Amino acid sequence: MFNDGNRARQFLLAGHAIVTLVSEKTGTRFTYRVVRKENTPWFVGVLTGSDNKSDYSYLGTIFGDGAFRHGRKSSIGQDAPSARAFNWAWQYLTRGELPPQCEVHHESYCGKCGELLSVPESIKRGYGPKCAASLGV
Repeated sequence: MFNDGNRARQFLLAGHAIVTLVSEKTGTRFTYRVVRKENTPWFVGVLTGSDNKSDYSYLGTIFGDGAFRHGRKSSIGQDAPSARAFNWAWQYLTRGELPPQCEVHHESYCGKCGELLSVPESIKRGYGPKCAASLGV
């Protein structure tokens, strides 16, 4: 779990992040994948199936200025709870703050390359050793 909004935002924008937002109030949780190929915006998907590596539906895009916009081609409505939760949390994270009463967890995959993490230090950091070194983390 992240305890710093800047670290959580950096993780989300690393290139291949999977995070889960958990409401401390209700226990509701949503898992998101944020991916970016070189020189493109970040594409946000929400987990809609049971396979947390591939069952994501397109939700929207994060642009270079940090703005998140719901995708017109998304099958998830802009007012769906998962869409509202990401948009709400992202507003806090862009300011370097953790969303109030919301836990932000990474899912034991490297935020940059997407490989499964197995070493406790890497799991805690959110990146494997090579990716952490390349990001200066």
